Amino acid sequence: MSTDDSRPELASIDRREAVREKAQQVRVQQSRARLARRSALVAGVVVAGVAVTAVVAWTISATAGRPQLEPLNATADGFAISSVAGVVGGDPEAQVGVDTSPTPVAEDTETPTPTPDATADAVPPVEIRVYVDYLSPGAREWQLANVQQLSAWVEQGAATLTYHPVSMMAAKSNGTKYSLRAAGAAACMATYSPDDFFNFNNELLSRQPAVDSDGYTDAELADLAIASGADDPKRVRTCIESGDFSTWVKDATERAVTDIPETDGLALTGIPMVLVNGQAYVGALGDPAEFSQFVMTSASDAFYRSQEAESTESPAPSSSPSPTP
Repeated sequence: MSTDDSRPELASIDRREAVREKAQQVRVQQSRARLARRSALVAGVVVAGVAVTAVVAWTISATAGRPQLEPLNATADGFAISSVAGVVGGDPEAQVGVDTSPTPVAEDTETPTPTPDATADAVPPVEIRVYVDYLSPGAREWQLANVQQLSAWVEQGAATLTYHPVSMMAAKSNGTKYSLRAAGAAACMATYSPDDFFNFNNELLSRQPAVDSDGYTDAELADLAIASGADDPKRVRTCIESGDFSTWVKDATERAVTDIPETDGLALTGIPMVLVNGQAYVGALGDPAEFSQFVMTSASDAFYRSQEAESTESPAPSSSPSPTP
């Protein structure tokens, strides 16, 4: 009688097949898990890329949709004075702190008109341009010394007066960039209340904060603008507190440092820079008589140059001999 010796071998084979099958199932599961993780990673990268693209697109569209704000009424980055109403003499003691009470009136003095006496009707107005940083002590000194005669000349039509707000001293206010913000505030006033710009300009200088102080806040600048007679207080305040023209002030300053239009190669190197018919005034900032003499000399020179030009362009007619009777 024979015995079945194959049974143990069959059992061993079955066990090996079972182990092999189990291993195969584990590999399949691991492969599926890796595939799932890879798919999730790829999907995450795609989603992240889409999100970044959306943010970039939104940022670009938002920037493109935001117009570069430039003030109205500006010519060559300057604001011509259209009215001197309400402007009085500066108060040398008015510094630091917004005091909106009227600035005391200086004593009246006779202001000479910058025109030659014999040819007053023929002389064109003197062109005065002032590049001003509202934190500059020199700009304050010049303004307070000359505000009365400047007002008189503009009222008489003897001179045109234009202020160019710039920011040369933005680093001199403890990080608040006061000169930049003050110049932007002046641009707001010139845009939305041009008849009150000269008054506000004078107040910014006469009530100038100290160098290396924080200067006025935007809200205080708006208060001072409104106290200076802003026609549209709400719009002026919004413009100042939003810093609407800060970028324009930066660009205007860079342009002036590079080249000043209608001059013989002048560029802004210091503050204030006062130009009379394109020529820089280099006299004493606090001496109104010296500045007045410079203006009158420039007016005379301009007149005689215009006379010479007219005589060159229009030669006198030659006389012809009278016929013999």
